Amino acid sequence: MPEKQDYYEVLGISKTATKDELKDVYRKLAMKYHPDRNKAPEAEEKFKGISEAYAVLSDDQKRKQYDTLGHSGFDQRYSSEDIFRGADFSSIFQDIGFNFGDLFGSIFGGGFSGGFQERETRGQDLAYELKITLKEAAEGTEKQIRIPRTEKCEICDGSGAKPKTSIKTCPKCHGEGRVQQLRKSSFATFVQVVPCSTCRGKGKLIETPCSSCQGLGLARKNRKINVKIPRGIDEGHQLRLKGEGEMTPNGRVPGDLYVVVRIIPHKSFMRDGDDLWNVLLISYPQAVLGAEVSVPTLEGITPIKISAGTQIGETIRIKGRGMPRFRGYGKGDLLVRVGVSIPKRISQNERNILEQLAKETGQKVKNKKRRFQF
Repeated sequence: MPEKQDYYEVLGISKTATKDELKDVYRKLAMKYHPDRNKAPEAEEKFKGISEAYAVLSDDQKRKQYDTLGHSGFDQRYSSEDIFRGADFSSIFQDIGFNFGDLFGSIFGGGFSGGFQERETRGQDLAYELKITLKEAAEGTEKQIRIPRTEKCEICDGSGAKPKTSIKTCPKCHGEGRVQQLRKSSFATFVQVVPCSTCRGKGKLIETPCSSCQGLGLARKNRKINVKIPRGIDEGHQLRLKGEGEMTPNGRVPGDLYVVVRIIPHKSFMRDGDDLWNVLLISYPQAVLGAEVSVPTLEGITPIKISAGTQIGETIRIKGRGMPRFRGYGKGDLLVRVGVSIPKRISQNERNILEQLAKETGQKVKNKKRRFQF
C-alpha cells in the first residue's frame, strides 16, 4: 500500500476480533481482491494490504507488539520478509483451487510458497516497557532489567540431541524441512507447501533427544540486561538492543529487544518537548509590588524576580533550565506560569487593610461580619 494504514481498519475488524473472525474476514476480502478474479488496477495493492494485515494479526506475538507499538515501532523491527514468515495462507484457500504459492511469489517476490518459508531463520523480537523518572530522563541513567526469553540450551548447545549422539537428515524432505502437496480441482491445480510431518519442519531427525530441553534445543531463562538511557529521552522512545531478543534452535540470528521508555509523571513539572512547565503561586502584594521568589528546577531551587504589576497567567521563561535536547546540544527552557494565591481566611487586621484599599480605589466590597481565625 502506498501509505501504511491501521491493520484493523484495513480488514474492517475491531481490536477484540478473534482468530476465527479474522480468518473469515480475510478470506472474503482476499476472494474479492484476488488478482486472478479482480482485474481492477488497484486490486493487487488491496490484496497486498489485506494480506500483510492478516499476516501480522494472525500471529499472537506480532499482534501483541503491533498493538503496543503501532506502525512506526512495528516497522522498525519487521521487514516484509519477517512479516510474512510463518503465516499460513494456504490452508485458507485449500478448497478453492488457487495456486496460492505462485501468486504470492509473483506479487511479493521469489521465495514465497504459500506462507511457508524456511522457518526460524531469525529469532523473534521482544518488547519491554521501562519506567523512569523525569530526572532520570534529564540526566541519563543505566537500568538493569530482567527479561524472560528463549535461549539456546546449554546442555545440547541448541542441537536438541543428547550430547555424543548423532543427528540424521530427514529422508522425507531431504533436509529442507518442508514438502509440497498437490491438490486438484475442476479448473486448477493447487500447490501447497507445508512443514514436513516427519521432522516437523526441522529437516533433521533426532534419535535421542536432550533430556534438558526435550529435543527443542531451547530453554526459557530470565536474563539480566543493562540498559543505558541517554540524556533527554522522551516518553515512548524505543531503544533497540540488537541480538537481545529470542534465540532460535538452529543457532542463527537472534531477535532484538526493544525497550519502550515510559516517564513517570512529575509532581511539579509538565514536559512539552524540551521545555518544562511549572505553576508558581504568589501573593497579591507580591504580584502588585514585585518580589524575589524561589522556584524549583530539576537541578534544585533557583531565585527569580517577579515584576511589579505581574498579572495572573503571565509566563516567566528561564533559559536553559528545561530538558537536555535528545542526542543534541543545549537544553530547553523552564516556563513558569504565575498564579495568585487567594487565602480562604484572613485576620481582622488584614480585612481592615483590604477594606481601606477597596475604599481608596472606589471598589465596593461585601461588608459582612464574620468570625476570623487569628
